[in-house]
Amino acid sequence: MSLKQTITHNLLNILGWRTKRHIVVIESDDWGSIRMPSKKVYDKLLRAGIRVDKCHYCMNDSIASEDDISLLFEVLSSVKDKNNSPVVITANAVVANPDFEKIKESDFSAYFFKRIDEGMKEIKGCENVLSMWKQGQNEGYFRIQSHGREHVNISRWMYYLRNDFPETRLAFDYGVYGISTTITNEKRKSFLPAFDFENNQEESIANNIVADGLKNFENIFGFKSKSFIAPNYTWGKSLERTIANYGVKYIQGSQICRYRNAEGENNKCRLRYIGKRNDFGQIDLARNAFFEPSENQDKDWIDSCLSDIAIAFRYHHPAIISAHRVNFVGTINVHNRDKNLVLLKDLLIGIKKQWPDVEFMSSDQLGDLITKNNE
Repeated sequence: MSLKQTITHNLLNILGWRTKRHIVVIESDDWGSIRMPSKKVYDKLLRAGIRVDKCHYCMNDSIASEDDISLLFEVLSSVKDKNNSPVVITANAVVANPDFEKIKESDFSAYFFKRIDEGMKEIKGCENVLSMWKQGQNEGYFRIQSHGREHVNISRWMYYLRNDFPETRLAFDYGVYGISTTITNEKRKSFLPAFDFENNQEESIANNIVADGLKNFENIFGFKSKSFIAPNYTWGKSLERTIANYGVKYIQGSQICRYRNAEGENNKCRLRYIGKRNDFGQIDLARNAFFEPSENQDKDWIDSCLSDIAIAFRYHHPAIISAHRVNFVGTINVHNRDKNLVLLKDLLIGIKKQWPDVEFMSSDQLGDLITKNNE
């Protein structure tokens, strides 16, 4: 870390719930979403002039295959904590993706989605992924939690589709919604923050979607999600009320989030810290460590993440590591998966070596511990 980064990281760790236990949580977003359907689609978009090679998500992120899941589980189950429990990843999952065929059939007049329990069965190599998730959860190293219904801002995306923006429509034709604003030639806002809104109508739509997503989550997995993470760390107060009504007790996210207010009020960034409570009694879980090797292959992510963890422990905080799904999938780029799983294994061994009394927990388990200690 640079001196500025070190100072900032220390300052952000001053506030929050404290414990002398060395607790490590790994939060991983985007499970279930289809970002880039295939290497074939990636190549076609690149030939069409969309610089998907300039975005590490477009280059690497796709639905996780059975091979991806199996290899990840091998790594997670190979390292045990002081209680002989395996490493657990909190797998934040969406429960649906856009149904491109039905949307096109409606001439973009209506939005349709397809649930992952139906959609995964249609993808070669992913037919048994959902059952593997559930097996991983039963064995203690894959804890599924809610990331919303789908990872797309429906109001915004449908507006650009109806108005025939060329790159948006071209990507749609190939089954893609996630073309980043950093690589598109279109002047528009991102389609990825699903619960970003600009007026009261969009706010109402977002709240209906998040409620529907939580109902579908329970229907698919058989339990309510205790924690929630909004796509792109963007949400508003009314969403907190909605998810509280559906049993969400803990809100994951970054230490600084984008907080949307009601129409006519200024939006703002908001400081979050572990253990902070909102108006609905929900507890914040704020990420204070990072392992995102697909983002920058030149960075020493093991050393950096160990430093992040050391700072968290110095202030007697749990270490909550951000590690998105993109780091562990190989459908588009198998080298991305294989290299990063080696790094993950080395990181976990490094954690165990430096802190032999480490305890691995999921986000909801940490939230339950904080709740119990505050009663």
